[in-house]
Amino acid sequence: MIGFYGLLNPARRGASASNRPSLVEHAAEMKVPVLGVFGGADESIPEEDIATFDDGLETAGVPHEIATYPGAPHSFFDRKQEEFADASADAWARLLDFLDRLPMGA
Repeated sequence: MIGFYGLLNPARRGASASNRPSLVEHAAEMKVPVLGVFGGADESIPEEDIATFDDGLETAGVPHEIATYPGAPHSFFDRKQEEFADASADAWARLLDFLDRLPMGA
């Protein structure tokens, strides 16, 4: 699973659990490797949610990589790509490396 600034706790935006489950609460249920890419200045995804998600994956033994880019907002990879070119380039390189390391059929 690869998430680029995916909302980890939809309740922060008023979504009910029936609409979108909280990845923070379900991290331990993940069955595939996870790459999470987050903007450090994304107000919808606070650092505590990222840390809780990371801890849940770690506790469950899920292979994962979490990258947070200080100062980068939500949508830094698309709408703000020029302004955050270094973060975007690093995120893209991480994505390609992550895909290269996946076992066939994962």
